[in-house]
Amino acid sequence: MRPEELRAFLAKQNDKSLLRFLTCGSVDDGKSTLIGRLLFDTKLVFEDQLRALERDSKKHGTTGDDMDFALLLDGLEAEREQGITIDVAYRFFATEKRKYIVADTPGHEQYTRNMATGASNSDLAVILVDARKGVLTQTRRHAYICSLLRIRHVVLAVNKIDLVDFSEDIFDAIDGEFRDFADKLGFASIVSIPMSARFGDNVIERSSRIRWYDGPALLTHLDTVDVDTDRRGRAFRMPVQWVNRPNLDFRGFAGTVASGRVRAGDPIVVANSGRTSTVSRIVTMDGDLAEAAAGEAVTLTLADEVDISRGDVLSTPSARPDVADQFAAHLLWMAEEELLPGRQYLIKIGAKTVPASVTELKHRIDVNSLEHMAAKTLQLNEVGFCNFSTATPIAFDAYADNPETGGFVVIDRFTNGTVGAGMIEFGLRRATNVHWQALDVNKSARAGLKNQKPVILWFTGLSGSGKSTVANIVERKLLFGGQHTYMLDGDNVRHGLNRDLGFTDADRVENIRRVAETAKLFVDAGLIVLVSFISPFRSERRSARELVQPDEFLEVFIDTPIEVCMARDPKGLYKRAKAGEIKNFTGIDSPYEAPEAPEIHVKTVDMTAEDAADQIVARLRAAKIVP
Repeated sequence: MRPEELRAFLAKQNDKSLLRFLTCGSVDDGKSTLIGRLLFDTKLVFEDQLRALERDSKKHGTTGDDMDFALLLDGLEAEREQGITIDVAYRFFATEKRKYIVADTPGHEQYTRNMATGASNSDLAVILVDARKGVLTQTRRHAYICSLLRIRHVVLAVNKIDLVDFSEDIFDAIDGEFRDFADKLGFASIVSIPMSARFGDNVIERSSRIRWYDGPALLTHLDTVDVDTDRRGRAFRMPVQWVNRPNLDFRGFAGTVASGRVRAGDPIVVANSGRTSTVSRIVTMDGDLAEAAAGEAVTLTLADEVDISRGDVLSTPSARPDVADQFAAHLLWMAEEELLPGRQYLIKIGAKTVPASVTELKHRIDVNSLEHMAAKTLQLNEVGFCNFSTATPIAFDAYADNPETGGFVVIDRFTNGTVGAGMIEFGLRRATNVHWQALDVNKSARAGLKNQKPVILWFTGLSGSGKSTVANIVERKLLFGGQHTYMLDGDNVRHGLNRDLGFTDADRVENIRRVAETAKLFVDAGLIVLVSFISPFRSERRSARELVQPDEFLEVFIDTPIEVCMARDPKGLYKRAKAGEIKNFTGIDSPYEAPEAPEIHVKTVDMTAEDAADQIVARLRAAKIVP
């Protein structure tokens, strides 16, 4: 190819629109086979790939002597051996009219998180259904996730139609059932196509074997479907990923334009602070630009010195994002360990990561009926509608208005693994008119009057370890020394403040959250507050610690082996738990996560309760908490 021909070819490719789509549906409905067939029929399988495909089809294939096109996508050895898709496989191909990036996503329920990943970047979904099986739960789940992720266009590919003798009645029944379900999901278009991905019927062109069907072949529809992919028409948003300061004469804010356009001279606002300025330059490695649009990575310099850091969102002043520390969102839970409202997680939205928790799980969605079900937790692959609270205000848009600034992921604080994906619906403005009231008498004044340093002594340990006994003796000794104290005991608090809570993991998290907030108030009052709770989860003890200053929290681990606790069993609880009369009992059928680095470690096997109390009081004196 001559240079001028190559340039002309590349220019033609650049002018083509790009369509991102995914294939999804239940396991073994033919998703990988369909994409493999598309790649083969559009002449995008190289000779060496074809030879490898023929060889692998004999070794791993499921189509007899025919080539198994699914193997072009199922790249993992585990996938080939099992005949399933585990990871998300992305492939590029092009026709005369369009360029495509297709995501082949897994059908197994346990890999729903992978399917959501593929859907988050797609404009259209091809949902496959095995004509022999019809619409399944996973079909509905994937359709619902597509609607949550604002995919507006759907192709219902009724695959393996050849295995039901190309039955029009079966096709019509599946089409009708899916449309009845999808009517509630708000898709802009649904096109149903009967096909056989294995043999190519209705994939690239209309099949002569399905004469009763008068609609388009799949590729014909993909070439012509009108999808609204223009992020550039939305309001300008750019999350700041890096503050570029190579020398004293340059300060720029680097990031990728999430939506809209920005030009040199445009007014700009920092969403969180409200500070405004003007864009001076749009800097790139290849020189300054007059304007930048969605998808372009640039560095902006401003006319004024404005305090901006990583995670801040730059926007146009006339159409600003919401800024709040509470919002409502749909949440797809992706972890084996259930979601626990009240537990502190991390959420990452754009370039900003902040601590957050679910303050209320409003309902869980039944993916079969789309009914709203009452729930206290979310299990793996369940979808719920939740209220979130973040440690600091964040900038966001509703996901429907701007997926780039309305989507977020939930991260486990201990494992750093992604456990959920969220789509913001709206901000909760409950506290925008409530501000901190300035008080003349503060914590220092109250503590000074009492001649002590306010602190939380957080006693944790198994039931029967002696927490309350030791804490009670410590409080008595402090009282005799003239200190001002208050004790919060697990059993006593459940008679009042927490009387509505049970002993599930979700209730335990809420139990500790309430007690921690109460203890914080006692610290503000200048008191030494003794908290005696099993508090089995490290995450909740950590959240309690973070409510106060670092030197205002001492974790006291009453370390008693469970065998000793069971031998003592002062309340007969272990005996009842082993008999099955008490469920979710810590140490029996509910875990206890021992402290890893407590400030005070008391081993009760080696000392009396009085000795343990003396050890704790001595530590308080050494830390100058008490005189």
